Amino acid sequence: MNKITSTNALFRGPRQSLVVTLILLLLCGVVFPVLLSGISAVIFPSQANGSLVYADGQAVGAENVGQDFTEPYFMKGRPSAYNYNTYYEDEQGNQYCNDGSEFAGLSSGSNNYAPSNPALTERVEADIEAFLEANPNVKREDIPADLMTASGSGLDPHITPESAAIQIPALAAASGLSEEVLEQIVEDNTEGKLFGVLGEETVNVLGVNLDIAKAMGLVGDEPK
Repeated sequence: MNKITSTNALFRGPRQSLVVTLILLLLCGVVFPVLLSGISAVIFPSQANGSLVYADGQAVGAENVGQDFTEPYFMKGRPSAYNYNTYYEDEQGNQYCNDGSEFAGLSSGSNNYAPSNPALTERVEADIEAFLEANPNVKREDIPADLMTASGSGLDPHITPESAAIQIPALAAASGLSEEVLEQIVEDNTEGKLFGVLGEETVNVLGVNLDIAKAMGLVGDEPK
């Protein structure tokens, strides 16, 4: 074997590896994502754009991401370790969550407290007291568990029908809407089991609150 042949053989392996890597990078990192994004935008345009919900021509949230609602005439969702990434800015531009804690940036997840952790007991007790204050007609033992327990993502947009129903009397008093109207709004935003058998019935809190805002005249009758 001459010197030129041996040199070519020496570089053939690395060259082939580099070519294969570049081809796979192009296919998997560019062609496939672009193709998949294009197909999803055509077949599922709403989902591909984040399942955004609009009112008066503005995006007010996403169908599958919860929010931190503070007004007494809006239904409350589950606790969130990240306050659903809802924050406000003061005059100096500092960002704070609605509970007054410093906003640390977009995140998801939970505190993952063990049942024996005193911080979990303190958080639940504080949430129970706040809920009872906002819903004086409710007894402590009647509060549905999902209203006091955070989801794994901290961004769950749903609550159980029982958790929605128990808030209706307080919502009626705060919003001026009748309980019958609020019950219909909850029913309109209740999602059944998948294929009728999988999962549980859930209520989309953002959908309920958007319909409450419409009924109160806070936003237009129809999202644009």
